[in-house]
Amino acid sequence: MNELHLKVYANRSELILADGTVQTFDEGGMSQAAKDRYTRITAELFNGYLERQILACRDKSSNIDFSNLAQTHRLLLDRLIQSVTSEIGRALVGLTILQLCVKSIEPTQNIRLHKGSASKRDFSWCEGISMRSLDKKYITPVLRKYELLRLNADGFMMTRSLAENYPYSTVYKANLRGARSEWVNIVEATEKSELSPDIALRYLLSQLLNQAEAFRRLASQILEELNIFLEATVINQEIALNFVLRHINQSDYAARLMEIAIHSLMQAMQDYQVFPNASLKPLLQMRSANKKHGNIGDVELVEDGQIVEAWDAKYGKSYLRDEIEVLSEKLELHPAIRRAGFVTSLKPERLDELEPRREEIEEIYGISVEILTFAEWVAEQFERASTEGTASEEELAVAWITAYTESLAQVRRDIAPIDEPCYQWLLTLLGILAENL
Repeated sequence: MNELHLKVYANRSELILADGTVQTFDEGGMSQAAKDRYTRITAELFNGYLERQILACRDKSSNIDFSNLAQTHRLLLDRLIQSVTSEIGRALVGLTILQLCVKSIEPTQNIRLHKGSASKRDFSWCEGISMRSLDKKYITPVLRKYELLRLNADGFMMTRSLAENYPYSTVYKANLRGARSEWVNIVEATEKSELSPDIALRYLLSQLLNQAEAFRRLASQILEELNIFLEATVINQEIALNFVLRHINQSDYAARLMEIAIHSLMQAMQDYQVFPNASLKPLLQMRSANKKHGNIGDVELVEDGQIVEAWDAKYGKSYLRDEIEVLSEKLELHPAIRRAGFVTSLKPERLDELEPRREEIEEIYGISVEILTFAEWVAEQFERASTEGTASEEELAVAWITAYTESLAQVRRDIAPIDEPCYQWLLTLLGILAENL
């Protein structure tokens, strides 16, 4: 294997990848093919491509599916966003958004080549495009409009370190402030077709929405309204359950909210030390409760690193024959498990048919397997807290509603790292609180 390096000639650059592949970038005026690509990219951005993506992420959570985003790529995007401070990191995030837009609109455009011009006076790659122009007209204005990044109105591409006459790669030598290595690896993965640009773009926008000024203002308002509601109302199990159910049923992407609701009640129980010898695992990503990820359910308790209790949320599904069999397969890999079950939004069907198999699994693995409606499961957890004597009904009810709201408001990311955009969920929650005050 070779070491990745760049050869620079008078009229071209050659990027030699680790596997020996040579990518040649000829210098000169834009080719006709590059002009055609640039025209298509410009037209899509002019017609609101980025704004449509932002609104889709903000308002249509049901269309957000990050299950095909590899964990390594997810971490790169997370670290890219987390690198942003008041001083550094914003330009690289903006550039990544621009590059992902370009690659999503025109997959054949090489996003390493950030300069393209028909003028002989300006430096240009034959297959490059003017990213500075795209940024100033279509990227920075939209990101500023939705308060996703605090950027200079002239655009992030005005940053001199992003304007060197070398293709963007691992060996790009300019002094970049922020998550340089993460950005470069995102570029590499995108150019190798290992990372889907449209999925990466939506993930990046979703995370920015959850951190945006507008979101923070809404979250702050929600938490203030919640405190007023809790001070003015005597909260019990029934009120808390109806509050959460109402939000789930009025919201988009209800299946995910049911997982968050289950997890947030367990958060409240953990806060009151209802299970002192076990700890609650941070909230899993949607669709990650499977053998590949080493999980049993959506919500899990662990002791000494081993899963001892697991619950799988089943929204809109009442017959669980297949789920019972999948659970049996998972249990083979988790000898410490003592309790596992399903929490359904609908009344379970044909339980008599499932009973023999459920009992067989219980006997084989020496565990308790349960199928409960959401209301039944909630009642069981409140009874559990009462039996332990650590929290009263009112205390746990208040703690549950608080944990649920704070999770959606992105203030519990250590235990509830929700990657889906929560803006619309909070708007619905604000409406419910307003009706109750």
